[in-house]
Formats: sequence, structure tokens, C-alpha cells
Amino acid sequence: MSQELDIIFPIIIIGLIVIVVAILFTFIPVMLWISALAAGVKVGIFTLVGMRLRRVAPSRVINPLIKAHKAGVDVTTNQLESHFLAGGNVDRVVNALIAAQRANIELSFERAAAIDLAGRDVLEAVQMSVNPKVIETPFIAGISMDGIEVKAKARITVRANIDRLVGGAGEETVIARVGEGVVSTIGSAKNHKEVLENPDSISHNVLNRGLDAGTAFEILSIDIADVDIGKNIGAILQTDQAEADKNIAQAKAEERRAMLSPKNRKWLPKYKKCAQKLSKRKQRFH
Repeated sequence: MSQELDIIFPIIIIGLIVIVVAILFTFIPVMLWISALAAGVKVGIFTLVGMRLRRVAPSRVINPLIKAHKAGVDVTTNQLESHFLAGGNVDRVVNALIAAQRANIELSFERAAAIDLAGRDVLEAVQMSVNPKVIETPFIAGISMDGIEVKAKARITVRANIDRLVGGAGEETVIARVGEGVVSTIGSAKNHKEVLENPDSISHNVLNRGLDAGTAFEILSIDIADVDIGKNIGAILQTDQAEADKNIAQAKAEERRAMLSPKNRKWLPKYKKCAQKLSKRKQRFH
């Protein structure tokens, strides 16, 4: 019996040690802690345990922290953890800070975190500040003073304005404002030939309006990519008016023809008398 206990007892001890070590490595990310120390990032083992207790994935905070430390970006564990708890994308914010530092763009962690929490892609904004984006509008139709419809398509080159990303309007507002400017410029032209001969006048007039005010972008240029002629709206309106006048004239002719029919001819004298009385009353009032 004692011999069996001597054999079983060490096995039980070894099994308990294995279970404790497995639980330890599961709850405490020892390998992540070693990686941080190897990268020169000072993180306490109890800090990682605290993250587990606060339901924060340590790898989502420590890996971006290591990346920022290697890139020379000054951020702390508390900043990254608080941003993660607020629902932000820690990795994207750190990537944006690194890209901004490489491009000599002034961007603080607080600003980047606010942009990220506002629902905008802060990394894309930094990249757009370095490499401007081209927004192409659909065909915008306007009518010149001679009644000819002119359609124009514009290409808008914009750069992200990081200071206005929080609360600034998006691409849809820029496109709508440019469309309004194009319609206004075409409408002020004396004839459609003036627009066709000088399409860059649309660009100059629209660009001078300051359409990027209150938006998250800075408009660098507006180029007219294509100009096309549409319908002759003035002629169509005149044709419609003529058709309406013709219908009115026909209706009045039908009314007179009905009054002169044999069935209604006996009522004609009474109708004339009533009409004369009404005209006299109108003259008295006047």
C-alpha cells in the first residue's frame, strides 16, 4: 500500500503543477510579457493581469504599444487601454500616429482617438493628407440663358483636413456644393456656346466660392472633365405653352359652338341679358 502511494503521490503533484502552469499561462499572457520586455517596453505582469480582469485583450493593447515604441511614438499603456475600453480601434490609431510622424503631420493621440471614436478612419485621413483624393461627380445639368441644357462632369481634388475631421461634413456635402456652383455658373452664362468655349470658367467660379468651409476636406482643385449639350429646354417650354394655348382656344370654340346649337339657341337672349347685367355691375364697382 505504501509503495502504491509513493508512486501515485508524485504523479498527482506533477499533474497539479501542470494544471496550475496551464491556468497561469492561460490567464497571464507570459509570452506577451516576454515579447514586450524583449522590445524594450516596460510592462508589469500584474498590469496584464489587471487587463484580464477588466476584460481587455492584452494583445490588442501591448502589440500596438510595442509598434509605437519601435517607431518612436510616445503613448502609454493607460491611453491605449482607455481607448480600447471606449470602443476604439487601437491598432488603427497607432498606425495613424506613425504615418503622421513619418509625414511630419502634427497629430496628437487625443486628436487621433477622437477622430477614431467619431467613426472616421483616422489612418485613411492621414494618408489622404499626404496623397490627395479625387472625387468624380456625375453629370450635373444646368440651363444657360438661351434655354439650352448644358451637362458638366467635374473632378474634385481634395485633401483631408485633420483639424475638421470631427464634426466636419463628408464627401456628399462637397459634391452637393460643387453641383450647386456648376448649375449657378451655367445659369449665369448668356448662351451655351460661352460655356463650351470656356469650360474652365466653371472651375474658377466654383473654386472661388469657398465650398470646403465646414467640411472635413480642403479643396485643392476643381477640373471639368466633360461638357455635353442636352435638350433645348426653352424650345420645349415654348412648345408646351403653345399647345396649352391651343387647347384653351379649342375649348372656347367648342363652348361657343355649343351655345349656337338649335337646342341652346332659345336661351341665347337671356344669356346675353345676364352677361350685360354682370358687366354693368362690374363697372359700378370699379
